[in-house]
Amino acid sequence: MKAKTVKIALKGKGKYLGMEKGCFIIRDKHGDIKRIPLFENEVGEIVVSSGNFISTSVLASCGFWNIPIIVKTRNGNPVAILRSLDDDSHVKTRIAQYEALHNGKGIEIAKTIVYSKIESQNMVLRKHGLKELDLKIFKSRIESLNPSSLNHVRRRLLQIEGKASEHYFRELFKLLPENLKVEKRKGWKAYDGINNMFNLAYTLLKYRVYSAVLNAHLEPYLGFVHSEQFGKPSLVCDMMELYRYLIDNLIIEFSQNLTPKDFIVKTEWYSTNRLGKRQVLSREKTRELTQKLNRLFETKVNIPRIRHGKRQTVETIINEEAYLLAKYLRNETREWKSRVVELN
Repeated sequence: MKAKTVKIALKGKGKYLGMEKGCFIIRDKHGDIKRIPLFENEVGEIVVSSGNFISTSVLASCGFWNIPIIVKTRNGNPVAILRSLDDDSHVKTRIAQYEALHNGKGIEIAKTIVYSKIESQNMVLRKHGLKELDLKIFKSRIESLNPSSLNHVRRRLLQIEGKASEHYFRELFKLLPENLKVEKRKGWKAYDGINNMFNLAYTLLKYRVYSAVLNAHLEPYLGFVHSEQFGKPSLVCDMMELYRYLIDNLIIEFSQNLTPKDFIVKTEWYSTNRLGKRQVLSREKTRELTQKLNRLFETKVNIPRIRHGKRQTVETIINEEAYLLAKYLRNETREWKSRVVELN
């Protein structure tokens, strides 16, 4: 059986995806047609952006052949993933994930994720000639944590990670153009354009990681570093930590040619009774950044694939890492440590 490596993407607007004689049919607004055979089992994912059309025959076929469908807005923001009902049949993996909360594996996974994040942050600092974090100190603090309670370890790990990130972004923001500099890293609904640019990029990373977690049949809302909260996919947040440095490096390089004119101000509801103004990238620059991020995920690196090949894309690594984590949870491997993508 061939690996599912083909991705069908309906971008722009006016395209139609249908089925005909065992093939996916893509018809654009000019009437041009492209055929992609279904039964060769190469199609691994379908991405449909708002403004395009898809037939119910395609939806049924994707459900039968277990091909996920990603639904995005016109700006490229993923809003839904449609999957087969059979995708929920891998109960053993989810049971092992729940058991890891109490059998010590969850603590080891949490420690691994936080230390890997700090290691990767150091790679970015080193590349740009900035003051690095003292890895020996952070490693000692992480290893010395009492493994008696995951909740206790979580709180301490988040404190350690917070200290590292505070230094990391303080150094990283020194590289921003003078007229765009900000004081601190701020997450959801930041007011300034730089932080909102990071938030946009992290949102696109979140979709890739979310898809990988689902492909590995893991429970996205049961994490080890981040606690369980309503509406928060904590395992996805955990796995994102392993790849944020790739996004950070790209954003810093992308920002070098930006000026205040590349940002616009949007007025949005921050709560039920409060409007707020946020600075965000212009539509043109948002499109440019999104394209660069997509190319980053499609970049091939010198890390062997699990089954075959000496090189693979960043996106494939993310998928494989979730798969390897699931194997570790099921006791099919003795350890789990994320593989590091070197910075160019």
